[in-house]
Parts: sequence; structure tokens; C-alpha cells
Amino acid sequence: MRSTDRILEPVERLSEILFGLIMALTITGAVSVATADRFQIRTMVIAALGCNLAWGIIDAGMYLMTRIGERGRNALAMKAVRETPDPKDAHRIIANELPTLLASIFQPMQLELIRERIVQMSSSEMHQKLMGRDYLGALGICMIVVLSTFPVVIPFIVIEDPRLALRTSNAIAVILLFTCGFLFARYAGLRPWATGVIMVAIGIAQVGIAIALGG
Repeated sequence: MRSTDRILEPVERLSEILFGLIMALTITGAVSVATADRFQIRTMVIAALGCNLAWGIIDAGMYLMTRIGERGRNALAMKAVRETPDPKDAHRIIANELPTLLASIFQPMQLELIRERIVQMSSSEMHQKLMGRDYLGALGICMIVVLSTFPVVIPFIVIEDPRLALRTSNAIAVILLFTCGFLFARYAGLRPWATGVIMVAIGIAQVGIAIALGG
């Protein structure tokens, strides 16, 4: 369930950070530091930033589409509840829209209270339009994807030696991947240290696959 106070949920933020890191690592990992000069390094940095900016905009658009889809589905479900004459059928519709755990816990009396509240709602409350929070969320996603690029590419900007820059960049990326896994585990109730290590392994594997496939 989405919080009424958060614009982006923790998993959404962590997912976008991971996505931005992997995208940036795919580009930096494809550069041959043995033969790269400063011009090639600068081109790589610009490419990493440009690529993540493009995907940040795409992700922001997909986020808005998801919000519209969620609102549309909710509006259709509430309309069905309001138009269903049999309360038991309405309860079934409501239960189908609830998370599986909650649907298994809610009793008919509780479902009836929800049905009555839906029936009492005005048509204006069942809107499908995007709100200011949605646009802020989309902007936040775009910014997260772009900003997650900087820790990986900054070493190539401030360090003259390409090999040292690459090692520093990779070390930062590993730390960030582990941190994302650690925080995700705390949010999801998993084992933080183990999940952090697994996240590093998954991230490195995905980068390797992307580079091998020419991505």
C-alpha cells in the first residue's frame, strides 16, 4: 500500500538508484582504460550522463502512466461496487482489489463498511487525473536516475590516472550497490548483510551481461 505522506516509496527510490548505477556502470565498464585518453574519458562521462538523463525522462513518463493506470483501475472498481446490487458481489470486488494478505484477513462486516464508504463517496472523489504529487514523483525519479550517475563518473573527472579512476569508480559503485541492498533488506524484513552482498553480485552480473550484449 502506498503511503499518503510519501511521494515515492523506499523501494521505488532504491530501484531507480540501482537502475542509474547499472546504466552508468555499463558505460564506464565498456571503456578501455589502457588506451583511453582524456578526450575519450570526457566522451564517456558525457555519454553516461546523457544516457541516464534519457532513461530518467523515460522512467518518469512510465511512472505517470502507472499512476494513471492505478487510478483508472481504482475508479472502475469503485464504480462496479456502487453499481452492484448484491453486497456479497461488492465484497468480492473489494477483496479482489486488496493485497492478498489483507483480503484473507478482512471479514464480511469489514468489507461491508468499505462498501458503504465507497457508496457514500462523491463522483469527484473517484477522479483519474494526475495530481501535483504525481508530477513531483516523476521529477524525483528523473533526478534520482541522473544523480546516481555522478558517484560513478566523478572519479574520471577528478583523477588523472584512468586506471585509478576506474578502480575508484568501481569501488564506489560496489559500496552503493551494497548500501541499496542493505536498505532494501531493512525495508523488506530480509537479512541486510546477505542481501547487500547479493545485490552487489546481481549488479555486477547485470553490468557484465549488458556489456557482453553490446549495451
